[in-house]
Formats: sequence, C-alpha cells, structure tokens
Amino acid sequence: MGDHTRRSYDLVADRYATELRDELRRKPLDRAMLDAFAEITTGGTVADVGCGPGHVAAYLADRGVRAVGMDLSPAMCANASVPTCAADMTALPVRPSALAGLVCLYAVIHLDPAQRAMAYEEFARVLRPRGHALISFHISDADVPVGGTRQLSDWWGHDVDLTFRFLDPAEESRMLSAAGLEVIARLDRSPHPGVEHASQRCTLLALRP
Repeated sequence: MGDHTRRSYDLVADRYATELRDELRRKPLDRAMLDAFAEITTGGTVADVGCGPGHVAAYLADRGVRAVGMDLSPAMCANASVPTCAADMTALPVRPSALAGLVCLYAVIHLDPAQRAMAYEEFARVLRPRGHALISFHISDADVPVGGTRQLSDWWGHDVDLTFRFLDPAEESRMLSAAGLEVIARLDRSPHPGVEHASQRCTLLALRP
C-alpha cells in the first residue's frame, strides 16, 4: 500500500486509538451489520484487515468470533487488544482458504484501482468456500464526488501523507466479482451526525462461492 500510508498511521496511532476505540457504541447500523456477520461466520477464523487499533475485531471477539487483526501500521497493531500482525492487504500472510470471514472497514479507500484489484484477489484467495467478506468505504461528501480523492497532510498535529478515495459501489461490486467474490448484499447509509466524517457510505457483503 505504500510507505507514506504506513508512516502516517504510525504517527497518529495512539491518538486514533483514543478517539475511535469506542466508535461502534455510537453506530447502531454498523453494530447490526457486524452482529449479522458474526452469525454467518461461526466455526472459523475471521480477519479484520486494516484493523487500526483492533476495535472491530474486539467487537467480533466479544460475540464469540475467533478474530484476528491485520494492519499496515505496526503502531496501530500495538494498540489492539486482540491478536494482530502488521500486513499489507495486497499480500496477506494467510494460507489459501484459511478464513471463514474477512472484515475490511474503510481501509480499501487508500488503494488505487490496481491495488484494490490485488486486495480483492487476496480476499478471495484467503477465504474458504462459502466464506464472507464485509467491506465498507466512503462514496462521497459535500466537497468530494464519487470517484474523487481527498489529500490529508496534517492530522492531529502530525505531518501525514494520506489519500482518501471516494468509491463507486457499482464499480467496487464489479471489481469484487472479477476477483471471484459475489456481492450478496449492499447497505448505503448517511453519516451519523457528530460521530464520524460526514460522508455517504456503503458496505458490501460478498461471498466466495
């Protein structure tokens, strides 16, 4: 994914964990999606890819899921309360067909189209047959349309170099299909006011046939 992305998240990891560790408490739709995901991925390991401080993996673990986290940033992994490792989602350190499920919330937004295609192929590779992937991303906001990008150079007083991409759900569904994953459900939603960045968002549930 790139040294700039890794370095940027390493710099803000501790503050990120403090600010966002309990964000799911204020996001009822996200909790509902994760609850459903936990139910359909029982009996195997689930990876939270792009896990940040591991709060999503911890939420799943609290619901009986055998959850592990993976993130490009070692400093993010150090903040997690569940087993984690530093990893690039375009080259996951996981055996083929090893996972019952995979969650990737707001992490593919840092990848360009070629990198996302590689990541989706990796998701399909590591999922077992009938395994599920849950993938969330931003669609647009008041300033950036679908397909646009936002650059961030300062975050909580740190010099960072991050690109946030706003993605088209139809195009991401096509890319997932090309990678061997069938999109079986889609949820579009507006932001929770005062809780998160004011962007329109999409979550796709995909199945490895």
